[in-house]
Order: sequence, then structure tokens, then C-alpha cells
Amino acid sequence: MYICICNAIRENDLRKAALACDGDAEATYACLGKRPNCGQCLGEAQQFIEAVRAAAACEFLAVEAA
Repeated sequence: MYICICNAIRENDLRKAALACDGDAEATYACLGKRPNCGQCLGEAQQFIEAVRAAAACEFLAVEAA
């Protein structure tokens, strides 16, 4: 599914960038070589990025605890 129609950024692209880059949605877009155009996606993108990073942190903690 597309997160950003203007830049053709898909969930998978944003997931990879969220794990590789720090910062908010705009900074993560920059890691993909993109920048927001209309900006309507930024709220949803930010929530998606935070969820991806939280899930990765939980997985890391689970592995560390094992």
C-alpha cells in the first residue's frame, strides 16, 4: 500500500527507511531521497514510522531477554 502518493512511497520502502534512519517523517523521506509535496501523508507516515520502530525495539528486547 502507498503511504505517500506524491512520491510513490510504499509501506515497505518507509519501513526500511524508518529502521535505517533517525528522525521524523520528513527526515525519513529524506533518507529515501524524497521530500513531502502536499504534506497530507505526514501524519499517517509519522504514526507508521513510530509503530515500525516500536515493534523493532520490542523484538530486540525479546531477543535480549531470551
